Amino acid sequence: MTVLGSRLAPNSSPDLSSKAHRTMTRKRWVIIWLAFVGLSINYLDRSSLSVALPFMGKDFELSATQQGLIFAAFFWAYDFCQLAAGWYVDKVGPRKSFTLAAVWWSVFTMLTAFAQNFWSLFATRFLLGVGESPAPSTAAKVVATWFPVRERAFATSIWDSGSRVGAVIALPIVTLIVAFTSWHAVFIIIGVAGIIWAVVWWKMYRNPEDHPTANDEERAYIRDGGARSAANDDAEAAKLPWRSLFKYRTILSMMFGFFCLNSAIYFFITFFPSYLVKERGFDLLKLGLFGAIPGICAVAFGWLAGYVADRAVQRGISVTRVRKTAIAGGLIGGSVIMFAALVPEAWMALALLSVAYSSLTVAATGIWSLPADVAPSSRHVGSIGGLQNFASNLAGIFTPVLIGVLVDQTGSYAAPLAVIGLVSLAGAANYLFVLGKVEPLKVPASAAA
Repeated sequence: MTVLGSRLAPNSSPDLSSKAHRTMTRKRWVIIWLAFVGLSINYLDRSSLSVALPFMGKDFELSATQQGLIFAAFFWAYDFCQLAAGWYVDKVGPRKSFTLAAVWWSVFTMLTAFAQNFWSLFATRFLLGVGESPAPSTAAKVVATWFPVRERAFATSIWDSGSRVGAVIALPIVTLIVAFTSWHAVFIIIGVAGIIWAVVWWKMYRNPEDHPTANDEERAYIRDGGARSAANDDAEAAKLPWRSLFKYRTILSMMFGFFCLNSAIYFFITFFPSYLVKERGFDLLKLGLFGAIPGICAVAFGWLAGYVADRAVQRGISVTRVRKTAIAGGLIGGSVIMFAALVPEAWMALALLSVAYSSLTVAATGIWSLPADVAPSSRHVGSIGGLQNFASNLAGIFTPVLIGVLVDQTGSYAAPLAVIGLVSLAGAANYLFVLGKVEPLKVPASAAA
């Protein structure tokens, strides 16, 4: 029997004594919360421009189409770097990849403060996207390395919620800084925060087997619970070439499905503040207070979804059923975004957007658990995360431009939100009927060779 075949079932308990459980360290939770802070800063960086842009009119005269192009510039770089970023994370490990990424994105966040026109703003956003590209694949790799299957969904919900927290805190933080200083100071302050975090990550992160403050009981708990590491890899599966991943229906389905999810999520990261200001008449104070509600709801429901998913796996429900229920159900719930522009009152729109964002976050928790679930070996977790994130962020390239053009042409957000809602439903159907069983990919001997 291969090492892969000898792994414990996801809902089985490791053979550890009660005493061992009592004395086991919990360093894995420190690590994942540190990753959460990093992702929060990461998304604060990318969201800060969308919040500041409505108040930068005296320095930049930009049409909605130009704003869409600037938002898309980030994703052009961010997206196409994903293919290399996932491979890079698997190659050098989370410690180096996350540190370098944080330093890079922080520098170009600070340089945004010195932009003078459309093209200089476009360039800084493009280079910001390059630096941020390894972050999500790194976090997925951290979960696969540090967490057993029975804790994977909740750990994923923690780091993934950083994207929501970053977007949520961008509203009050950016509006407060703009109110008391200027939009230039926003990018300097946030960039400095990223540099500080990078230093902390470099000093604190190690893999479980090398971490000085994780004890043997915790290492055994992680290893025996199905965490992905070189020690429990199938030797033949580890040889599977990166390019061969494209031959699997599971991978292609994950890529298409994540594209559908991000088509909706990136509305909240790009045009959401402008929608509230221009379509619903929010001023600076209302934007800072009420604009955070959908994001706060999304964070809470993301954590709840991860906890419930892990409890379900522990009770013996199959990983396939748990993941598909969360992902497809979340995308169906996210489709209500199409009705937000049609209701007459601002509070109704905000309520629908809160339901949509929360549902999409539930789906994201399941989606980001999949790389560790289906990777044929630990050497493929980051690569698979990069592949699905590459496809998902094609939505970041096209969706902002589509929204900007449709708003310019129609004078309303009704048409773009309708398109986004329909794409969410297509994503749900994909995960239900195209994605196969959620399990490590089978590697034929010929493919490994």
